[in-house]
Parts: sequence; C-alpha cells; structure tokens
Amino acid sequence: MSDWVDRMNNNTGGRRVRHAAITNSLRQTGAAIFLCATTALVSLPTDAAAQSYRFNTVSIEGNQRIEAGTILSYAGIARGKTVSAAELNAAYQRIVASGLFESVEIEPRGGKLVIVVREFPTINKISIEGNRRLKDEALEAMIQSKSRLVFSPTVAERDAASIAEAYNQAGRLSATVTPRIIRRSDNRVDLVFEIFEGGITEIERLSFVGNEKYSDGRLRRVLQTKQAGLLRTLIKRDTLVEDRIEFDKQVLRDFYLSRGYVDFRITGVNAELTRERDGYYLTMNVQEGQQFRFGEISASSELADVDSDEFMAALKVKPGVIYSPTIVENSIARLERLANKKGLNFVRVEPRITRNDRDLTLDVEFVLSRGPRVFVERIDIEGNTTTMDQVIRRQFKIVEGDPFNPREIRESAERIRALGFFSASDVKAREGSSPDRVIVGVNVEETTTGSLSFGGTYSTNGGIGLVVSFKEENFLGRGQKIGLSFSGADTNRVYGLRFSEPAFLGRDLQFDFDLSYRETQSDFSSYDSTVGRFSPGFTFPVSDNGRLGLFYKAERLDMQDGGDVYGGIIGSEIAQGVLWSSGIGYNFSYDTRRTGLNPNAGVLFQFGQEFTGLGGDSEYVKTTAKAVAQTKVMNEEITLRATVEAGVLSMNSGSSRAVDRFQIGNGIMRGFEPDGIGPREIDGVTGSNDALGGDMFAVARFEAEFPLGLPEEYGISGGVFYDVGSLWGLGDTSTASGTVLYEGFNARHVLGLSLFWTTPVGPLRFNWTKALKKEDEDLEQTFNLTISTEF
Repeated sequence: MSDWVDRMNNNTGGRRVRHAAITNSLRQTGAAIFLCATTALVSLPTDAAAQSYRFNTVSIEGNQRIEAGTILSYAGIARGKTVSAAELNAAYQRIVASGLFESVEIEPRGGKLVIVVREFPTINKISIEGNRRLKDEALEAMIQSKSRLVFSPTVAERDAASIAEAYNQAGRLSATVTPRIIRRSDNRVDLVFEIFEGGITEIERLSFVGNEKYSDGRLRRVLQTKQAGLLRTLIKRDTLVEDRIEFDKQVLRDFYLSRGYVDFRITGVNAELTRERDGYYLTMNVQEGQQFRFGEISASSELADVDSDEFMAALKVKPGVIYSPTIVENSIARLERLANKKGLNFVRVEPRITRNDRDLTLDVEFVLSRGPRVFVERIDIEGNTTTMDQVIRRQFKIVEGDPFNPREIRESAERIRALGFFSASDVKAREGSSPDRVIVGVNVEETTTGSLSFGGTYSTNGGIGLVVSFKEENFLGRGQKIGLSFSGADTNRVYGLRFSEPAFLGRDLQFDFDLSYRETQSDFSSYDSTVGRFSPGFTFPVSDNGRLGLFYKAERLDMQDGGDVYGGIIGSEIAQGVLWSSGIGYNFSYDTRRTGLNPNAGVLFQFGQEFTGLGGDSEYVKTTAKAVAQTKVMNEEITLRATVEAGVLSMNSGSSRAVDRFQIGNGIMRGFEPDGIGPREIDGVTGSNDALGGDMFAVARFEAEFPLGLPEEYGISGGVFYDVGSLWGLGDTSTASGTVLYEGFNARHVLGLSLFWTTPVGPLRFNWTKALKKEDEDLEQTFNLTISTEF
C-alpha cells in the first residue's frame, strides 16, 4: 500500500502524471498496514523450514461485503492441515494480491489462525475538477472507476494516466492529473481527479535534415503537423501529437515513393524542448536516395491458355515515366479486369521488378499466374446503425460466390472509407466454412454526416452576404445527398435545393435534381432579373477519367425595370416580360486528377451543350468548353496553370436577351467589372450606357503561384497572372435607340498580381490588375478582394 502512495506522488510512465497521496489519513493507514504486515511476518519463527502450524479453526475479522469463504479460498489453508511458515506467508501474499483489501494481517494464535482484513471502500461519487479544454463527458468515458464499485488504487492510477494521455494528444504535455479520495461514512469515498491543464506545447520549428530535392517548406506542406506561426492561437495542428507524427511519417514516405524515390527512408524523428520548455523543435532526418524511372515494361504468362501479348497491349505505362507504386497498382488492376472480362478466373498478376542502378531505372514484368481457387462465401456487415447494408455492399464489385480477389477487397475498403459516412471502417477476410471459402467481414462505426452552416461572403463586386446551408451526405442512411442553401448579398440572392442519388437503381449511375431561384439587382446594369431553374439529370462514367452527364432544364427568366435609364435594346427585352425555356443537354468531363498518376500535373477538359425548344418561348443551342492544364516546377515550389474557356450561343428562332447571353464575370476574366466588357448600347440623348452581354466569348488565363519566402504556417503566397479574352456577338439590334459598340471580336489584355492568404476563417485572395489593352467604354477594376467562409 505504501508503494502505491509513493507512486501516486511521482510521474508515471513518462506521461507527466503526478499522483499525490490520496489523503493524510490514507498515508497513516498505509504506514499502519506496512507495520502490521512486518509484525506478522517478523512474529513467524526465523527457521521457516523447522516451524510448522496446524490450525483447528480459522477466524476472519473485518470483512463486510466479502464472504469469509472467499477469503479462505484466497488463503488456501484448510482446517487441520499442517502448513509451514513459508506457506503461511504465501497465503498472506495471495490475499493481498486479490486487490480487494486495503490491509491484511495474519496472526497464528496456537491452534487458531486469525485473518484480519480491511476492505477497500466503495466509490460514492466521481468528480473531475480543473478541466476547461476537455469536457467532463469525454473524460468520464475514458476512466474505468465507477460509482458504487469498489475503489482500486491501481485502477485510479490507470484512469489518471488515461486522462493525462488525452491532454497529451491535445498538445498539453505539461498537464498533471492528481487523483484524491475524500472519506465518507459507511466505508465510502468520493474519488476526485484534480487536473492542471497547463499550456499548449507548440512546435516552434519543424525542420528536415538530409533533404536535397525538396525544400523544408515543400515538405512541411505535405504533413498534417504544422509549426506555430502568426495565428498560433487558431491553428490546431501545431502541437506535438505522437499519433499524428506517425501518420506524417507514412504520408512523407508516400510523397517520395510516388515521385520515384524508392530508397527513401526516415532515419529518425527528434523532438527537443525549447529553453523555456513551452515548445518543441521537431526535426525529421531523411534519406532521399535517387529518383528512378520505369525501364523496360513487359508481360508474361505462366498459363498455357493466356496470350501475354494481349495483356501487354492493355498496359498504359510507358518507359521513361517517373516510377510510382500507384501506376503499378493501377496496371495490375487493369490486367485483372481484363482477365475477368475474358472469363479467366483466379488469374493473379504479380509485378517482378528488376533494378538497374546504372541508369536509375526499374524494369517491371507483369507475370500472370494461377491463384488459389477460393470463393467468397458471404459478406458480413456490422456496426452500421444508420447506413443501410446496400450502401456498403455496393462498394464491392464482387458478390457471394465470386472468385476471391484480395486486391478487389482492398479497393472496396478504400471506397467504403471514401464515403465519409464512418469514423472507422475495417474490412478483413477470414476463412469460411471450408478452406476454399472466404468470409469478408466489414466492421464500421457511424459518424455524423449532416451539417447546418452559417457563413458569410464578401467581394468588392457583390458586397457582404449571408450564407445559410443545410447538408446531409447520407440521407436516411441511403447514401443520398440533400442540400438546402440560401445566400444573400446586397445585389444577389440565391435559393437552392439539391438532391443526389449516387447509385440509381443500384447501378453506377448518379441521379441529380436541382431547383434554384435567383434574384439579381445589379449595380452594373440598368435592369433587374429573376431566374427560376428546374433541372434533373443523370451522370455516369464512360472511362477511367471521363464522365458524361445528361440533363433536362426548364428556366423561367424575367427582366425587370431597375429604375435606371436604359436604351432601346434593353427596353425591348424588358417589355417581353417572363419567358420560359425548356430543353435537354449534356456535359462531358475528362479529369486526370481522378487517378492521381502524376502528382505534379493534371488536365481537366469539360464540354457541354444545351438544346432548348422542347416547349417554352425560345429555341437555341448553347455550347461551352473549358480546358485546364496544371503542373508544378522547381521542385514543386511553383505551380503553373493555363486555362482556356469559350462559349457560343446560337439562336434558332427569335433573338437572345441579356439574361440569355454570356457575361464576363465570376472570375472568367479578371481586371474588369461584371458586364465591364462586350457589346454596349450608348445613347447620348438619354445618357444610357447598357452592357448587353455577348453571344460568344473566349478567354485564356495563364497564372503562376509561388512562395514569398515567408514561413508557410502564415499561409501567405503570391502569384502573377495574364488574361486575354473577348466577349462579342449580338443578335438583332434593330430596336437600338443609340449606338451599338464592340459587336466584333476585340481582345482585352490584363496583367495582374495576386496575394493568397489561407486563414483559419477562410481563404482570401487579393488581386491587383492593370489592363494592358482595353476599349474606351470598358469598366476596369484594378483591385479585387474575395473571401468565403463557413463557421
């Protein structure tokens, strides 16, 4: 008992947990126990081998809750049996080791053995004091001590260590936890955990040793752990957490492996306390090694009925490409899918890699062999209290009775985790009813999938706005998504409802439903507008990187008098009142970022068309296209991006209105106000100057983002950009009351500087622009600030 009192006064296991004596009375009790135990042992004869005892009776004293028979069973001394002094001492040790008693005394009195015990008290109440950062409910879930159970010093010590570990994980390494007891009547105690939370021990500096290819700043952006900076009170990842460090080590290793550094190793992680002992200097020692590329690529078969040339033709990897395990994994999956398509079951693809250190290449031979004949007996799903089984089951491309493929099981596990419906998910295979049968077990733990967000928006164009949105990513446990949103700025209000079913009719077919209503009171045009939209559609994959969407769209468009002076064209369009359009369309997208084969580059291509005329008041074809290419250079320090975007509106009947035509806004071309370029009608008599929009537009944007040399934890980087584009084309201008300008193609050129600031309350972007070439009536915008956040 005295040992436990001592342990309660010292740090335990390096966790900085100080366990003090429970009370002064407990100190005295511990001392008394020690003296009694010593007296009992000393009273035994010194010649243990010669002394023996025979007891006719055994008397148990002091027990209240625990039966005498239970104590005798621990002692193991039978009535009338001869026992030695050593055996008597062993009986004492067994009773103490039961953990049921605060003190134990054994005293032989002739033919009578007296065992005097003092039971541990029961816990009347458990209290946690001094905690502000962590709630009582969270801490109570960590402790094993419970009210109305017997108090155990060992359990209390373990509970204190658990609480201290929770603070450790929160970055408060100096936190101390002191368990104390308060004596009550009837052998009861109140157990109190007194907590001193201490301050957050931040990572003052996070650095690397041994890195030559990538700078410290680039590697720090890979890790979840961050070093403290300007906004240290808001950053939650600048504390030293052991689990996070282990995760970061794996992330860093994956970063290098995906870039061809197959020999990369982390040789050590050192954490050194600062002189003030309020922070850490964290250093990661790495060995990068050499970068390898793919060498010779080949395919061979150990099966007589398999033509390796056919599988070789299916491979997409080419020699000279930087080696990446992801490319190898995707190639294996491609060959296995081809084998399944050809009806070749139990075919396994094994990559055999030959290293060529002279030219720093890796030859890869994909060997096709026959795997074991194992089938999937069943798929067991547990832990899903809200999510339906079918939502999890459709992440598997196999069903009961299919050949077992370990790679497919791993991919299914990744798809389950990617759903975002579960805080934890575990997919394992175990032997079934026979050696050739496998049971796939899925164990998940649900997490919250709904959110109610209140936020704000700000831009120099639209002013301050309110954003309210409700999202549920797993509606009724069916994997469906539903969202309600409202955003309102000074000149723009949008109401929206969106519903999405990712597996319509149980297939890889996504159904979307959009309903929105927008009111615009523009400061940059002489009219107001309202647009109501209803659009259901389907989207499905057509290749590894390509998706095709088909949709129907019905719109209600209304142009209204905004109270400003306007010319003849706008006046005639307002006079048309409410018009309806109805039509179908498609969108195709090709995005290489989906596969992530090249971590430094990606290409996005989008092309879509709308065909109206299925009823309604207008008939036209609207075509849009967008292409984006991005790459990282200078050891991934600089990001280069090029974007080309264009659109064409072709009226089949009637003429277009301003609400139908394209506008240069929403970042399509920087350096000008919304409706700042394009065809205009100017009337010198009335003083009107109307932006009319255009039937065609084309814009090319080129930009570079780069660090500014500031600590990356500040989240500040810079950029330069160059935009060139035009908005042109107009239909019938016979209603014009003034002069119509810029109907033809007139390219505008803009040069600009950007400052990016990623803050805990949202991303900010500052743009300073200068129009190198513009028209006289264009409305230039030399500065723009945008911010969007949810809280």
